[in-house]
Amino acid sequence: MDVRILLVDDHPVVREGYRRLLERQSRYRVVAEAADAGEAYRLYQVHAPDLVVMDVALPGASGIEAARHIRQRDRDARILMVSMRGHAALALTAFEAGASGYVTKGSPPRELLTAVETVMRGGRAMSTDIAHALADAHIADGRSAVEGLGPREIEILTLTARGLTVGAIADALCVSPKTVQNNQSLIKARLSARTDAHLVWIAVGAGLVSAADG
Repeated sequence: MDVRILLVDDHPVVREGYRRLLERQSRYRVVAEAADAGEAYRLYQVHAPDLVVMDVALPGASGIEAARHIRQRDRDARILMVSMRGHAALALTAFEAGASGYVTKGSPPRELLTAVETVMRGGRAMSTDIAHALADAHIADGRSAVEGLGPREIEILTLTARGLTVGAIADALCVSPKTVQNNQSLIKARLSARTDAHLVWIAVGAGLVSAADG
């Protein structure tokens, strides 16, 4: 079954490059293209794509704002952000807005395709340079933070950071979904994490997950 993709970038040449790269894969089909956040939201409503590949820097409202808007309409939307900038803080903001992946434009084309595959499997994806930036920013704090967690909490943190749902984690660990949710709440409290995206940041810094996970 085809993966239907909406491309969002204000440069037509860049969109054409993405289209050619993606459509070389037999499963991927670009169904629409947008040049700004407003058009992206409108075309998402019209086409209901399986995946949005969107630049962070757009004229007017940013790609991050567009991602937040789309996710408010559809909590299951899969959005892969692409950016010229590899700043850890910007990547975290994108994840907190609802993005499922973040890849820099300087990454090899294979990393973009791998990120698309990971996001379509329901995981979270990062290009290698973003994973390194997150690790460099938080490796010391991340390691010290997770030292206070028990083995089961470490397992749940790792699976959460890989993008698994509560149900999938419960199945993997042979526990109830309620147990997973209770543990996730305790982990957030112990790590002072505001969101699941913040947990990803900590898990990467602690070495529990990498760009290849998810």
